[in-house]
Amino acid sequence: MSRMKFMNTEIDNLTMEETLDRIDELICENRNAYVVTPNVDHIVQLERGGELTEVYKNADLILTDGKPLIWISKWYRTPIKEKISGSDLFPLLCEMSSKKGYKMFFLGAAEGVAAKAAENLTQRYPGLQVVGTYSPPIGFEKDIDEMSKIKSMIKDTSPHILIVGLGCPKQELFILHHKDELGVPLSLGLGASLDFEAGNIKRAPKWMANHGLEWLYRITQDPNRLAKRYLVDDIKIIGLVFKYKNKGKRM
Repeated sequence: MSRMKFMNTEIDNLTMEETLDRIDELICENRNAYVVTPNVDHIVQLERGGELTEVYKNADLILTDGKPLIWISKWYRTPIKEKISGSDLFPLLCEMSSKKGYKMFFLGAAEGVAAKAAENLTQRYPGLQVVGTYSPPIGFEKDIDEMSKIKSMIKDTSPHILIVGLGCPKQELFILHHKDELGVPLSLGLGASLDFEAGNIKRAPKWMANHGLEWLYRITQDPNRLAKRYLVDDIKIIGLVFKYKNKGKRM
């Protein structure tokens, strides 16, 4: 089995190719599955407990999003095969969907961003069906009318794949709480991926991503929002690395 214990969670230790095969299987199984992509920030949040731990406990696929986690796994001598970041996975999912006829729905990001991402991706992958996009207003999750509108939009278009870009943990909690009601075969919380594909936010150059410096590039793009997260909150990973050393045993 591919699942292994890693720090305060478990990881499906897969290559990108194996990940796409497994996603295809989950869509065919049609049982409202969902995928999470832990990075340093998620690991730090998981340590605090709360609902995010529930999300992880019930996830069908847990992928490693971030070079630092790969380095930690090597130091633990339980190496994770490959970094599977949501932003790398997203276009490959679109490519697969265009070939297999899977319908997609994009929920999240700022006004018009999801629609622009859909426009760019359908141009790049002919045959891709994005059956709906919606950018909900801030605080939508507490608005009964807004929630019922979102659920109707998704149910009426019957997508095979739902991409939710609301940031962690909001996107993961939305999926956990509503997946059975929505009846989508596969849901993924992919954070800024809609912004990247819309051309709204630039991705870090490949060399930075490969050397684990994507966080540094992201700070320069949005310092007000991301500086505290990367420079204050995520530093806590250092203590956790030592806390979980020697606890990694294969499942």
